[in-house]
Amino acid sequence: MSFAPLLEAEAAIVLHAFAAMTAFALGVVQFAAPKGTLPHRTVGWIWVALMAAVAVSSFWIHTIRMVGPFSLIHLLSIYTLVMLPLAVWAARRHRVGDHRRAMIMLFSGALVIAGLFTLLPGRVMHKVVFGS
Repeated sequence: MSFAPLLEAEAAIVLHAFAAMTAFALGVVQFAAPKGTLPHRTVGWIWVALMAAVAVSSFWIHTIRMVGPFSLIHLLSIYTLVMLPLAVWAARRHRVGDHRRAMIMLFSGALVIAGLFTLLPGRVMHKVVFGS
């Protein structure tokens, strides 16, 4: 495993990948930590900012082109940018179930599932993890 291919990539990919990896790690912490506490809210705001950075930075990544410079993955970025404020709003309204569902969907869809697709051959993260 070597981060060299990632560090040699364009700036949007570097920002996107490091924000996603940090959001993944903080997301795991959030799932394991007590809910409703000040640390949960603080880490949660950081996670939301990281996820926004992941989603926004994706619009400058055009390695897979389907419609002009964009691909279907950009729909996930739009979904993320819509769901993040809705999930925060649910928490602020004490709609814990809605907040939990939205955050789990964002974590599993935008980080885990989308992250697995970055491991396909030819992608930068494939080179980072598998060295080829």
